[in-house]
Amino acid sequence: MAVLTLRDDQVLDIVLQLPDNRRSWLFRQLLQYEWPTWLNLSVYAAEQARKVAADRGLDWDSMPEEEREGLVDTLLHEPG
Repeated sequence: MAVLTLRDDQVLDIVLQLPDNRRSWLFRQLLQYEWPTWLNLSVYAAEQARKVAADRGLDWDSMPEEEREGLVDTLLHEPG
C-alpha cells in the first residue's frame, strides 16, 4: 500500500477546496474529536440564537451574517 505524505499547508489547501457543507462537516468532526463538549454547546447556542431571533420576529437561518452580528451586538448592549 502506498503512503501519501503531505505538508500541513497542502492539507489545508485540500480542505479549502471542499464544498462549504463538507468543510463544515469536517470542522465539526475535528472539534468534536478535540473538544467533545463543544458540539453540545454549539447546538445549544444555535438553538438559543434561533429562539431570540424568533422572539423578535426574525428568522436566524435566513439572516445574512451582518444582520446576525448586528442582533448579537444589540443583545450584548441592551440594558438588562
